[in-house]
Amino acid sequence: MADPVPAWDAVWVNVRLATMAEPGAYGEIPDGAVAVRNGRIAWVGPRAALPACAAIVHDGGGCLLTPGLIDCHTHIVYAGNRSEEFEARLNGASYEEIAQRGGGILSTVRATRAASEQALFDASLPRVKALMAEGVTTLEVKSGYGLDPESEAKMLRVARRFGEALPLRVKTTFLGAHALPPEYAGRADDYIDMLCGEMLPALHAAGLVDAVDAYCDRVGFTAAQTERVFRAARARGLPVKLHAEQLSDQDGAALAARYGGLSADHLEHLSASGVAAMAAAGTAAVLLPGAYYFLRETRLPPLEALRDAGVPLALATDCNPGTSPMTSLLLAMNMGCTLFRMTPLEALAGVTRNAAAALGVGHEAGTLAPGKRADFALWRVERPAELAYAIGANPCAGSVKDGMPRSDC
Repeated sequence: MADPVPAWDAVWVNVRLATMAEPGAYGEIPDGAVAVRNGRIAWVGPRAALPACAAIVHDGGGCLLTPGLIDCHTHIVYAGNRSEEFEARLNGASYEEIAQRGGGILSTVRATRAASEQALFDASLPRVKALMAEGVTTLEVKSGYGLDPESEAKMLRVARRFGEALPLRVKTTFLGAHALPPEYAGRADDYIDMLCGEMLPALHAAGLVDAVDAYCDRVGFTAAQTERVFRAARARGLPVKLHAEQLSDQDGAALAARYGGLSADHLEHLSASGVAAMAAAGTAAVLLPGAYYFLRETRLPPLEALRDAGVPLALATDCNPGTSPMTSLLLAMNMGCTLFRMTPLEALAGVTRNAAAALGVGHEAGTLAPGKRADFALWRVERPAELAYAIGANPCAGSVKDGMPRSDC
């Protein structure tokens, strides 16, 4: 008896695939096809091997088809901007001087606290849409500009709204331990007590938190304070991430690894022992070249050591008003290659397969494989390397979310 004809909803043909399914390779299929059923990939392979099917057929026009891009580290929900600080730094002011004047993260905290929820949504929407226009189908959004229960909840509700109002998957990260709010000046431990005992439990109970992050550095929180946050997250079954080793080595990456962290991010001052801890735990490295560029840093993340240890390398925009006001993941790929000496293959893996690992969604996104969500992007390019090559270009010809074509490209 013959096998039944697959009941597929749609098929994309006349495409060149980069499945990104295996480390160290694009997984190219020169004349490929992707079949979708119930919002998930049902079949992927050479078009010549495509079984007969009754489905809507989409002609990809010879485009390159990749997994939908994933921006796995953003602070994209905020009010106001910090262009005055940008100008002040270029006129010689230090970060510490700007902070003493009331600038830095706390200036964004003031603006974000003052904004209504709708105003915050409206201000952030153009930034989100800019990423979607470059084929981003999954977006991580951190809180951390509220630093009180009401304002942190407001930020996370806005992030959730993007996932409801747009064809976009949003993963929310609670970053209450981003900076010390002014009302807790000189009382960092008291703030961590409130964060762990009141704020995190309430936000988690409201269904607003997918993961927990902290800023562990000399201008952030100590390793001991960060570990208290991690313990509170673990008690609620929440995965952790960490801003680590950006300005100094506080052994934050190793701490994140001890708690099974999804990722450690920035990492310019990462030590050899931190690399080893991340490799042993399977913790991804999220590299953020936008902040490196914007702050005119000179110390590079230890890319070769991370690569040799087999640590997954992810890339993200770090979209935020103070250190990386960037809404282009394609530009982040180019910067990853030009500034950090990543290869174009590593850059594309960094915004697909490894970015999915950094968010804990590798079982659903990041590669073209049967069973995964049908999230992909089509590109008017000849080679995958072109996605990291052209500065300011956007060759996105279209994108698909859960098997449905989007109109954002």
